[in-house]
Amino acid sequence: MDLKDKVVFITGGAVRVGRAITVELITAGANVFCHYYSSEREARELKKEYPSVNLLKGDLKQINTVPSLIREIVEVAGTIDVLINNAAIFMKTPLGTVTEENWDNLFALNLKPNFFLSQETSKIMMEKQAGKIVNIADTSGLRPWPSYIPYSLTKSGMISLTKGLAKALAPYVQVNCINPGPILMPDNYSDEQIAQAIEKTLLKRAGQAEDVASAVRFLLEDGDYITGLILSVDGGKSIK
Repeated sequence: MDLKDKVVFITGGAVRVGRAITVELITAGANVFCHYYSSEREARELKKEYPSVNLLKGDLKQINTVPSLIREIVEVAGTIDVLINNAAIFMKTPLGTVTEENWDNLFALNLKPNFFLSQETSKIMMEKQAGKIVNIADTSGLRPWPSYIPYSLTKSGMISLTKGLAKALAPYVQVNCINPGPILMPDNYSDEQIAQAIEKTLLKRAGQAEDVASAVRFLLEDGDYITGLILSVDGGKSIK
């Protein structure tokens, strides 16, 4: 896929890894629609630096937001060529302390809207028999973390969603998933936690947000014969 002028919709695209993906695809010439919700300041800063980006605000936990976001993009750009399901929250929930509210919050943003966003955008893609979806999951989706079981389950769900969509939307729409490893550590991580995360990789170093962005661009530009792939961008952590 030539990304020049292609219409890309990315969720959670104003901060952290999402921002790196947004910038990478703008650089590639795509017409990027960047969703955000709580990151108002960061979204405005992104727009100031990259005036071509289109900002869309919406609470993805409210599923009725999904069709309105899709309609807004189509009204402006006429179509959607690429969907990147990136928005997520990260929350420590040690076993024995998990509440129903914790569970619901994680699934309400990390998994549920990604299905409905994919369902809505795939209608557009299937009608024109072309399109790509990239899901951003996590290495914990393959190897769950004991203190983050609900979070890990949402990422396992993203992996399963990828495979299911790849089958359901073949042969016209390619659907793939990226599992980032230790990249942009949480702000509340101690030096010891950071060191432990790095030690679990084969490359013995943390990755950069740009590593994920480059992987996304590869799947979009050069992945026309790739679908259903779960690509780990984790310094070898998943096989250690």
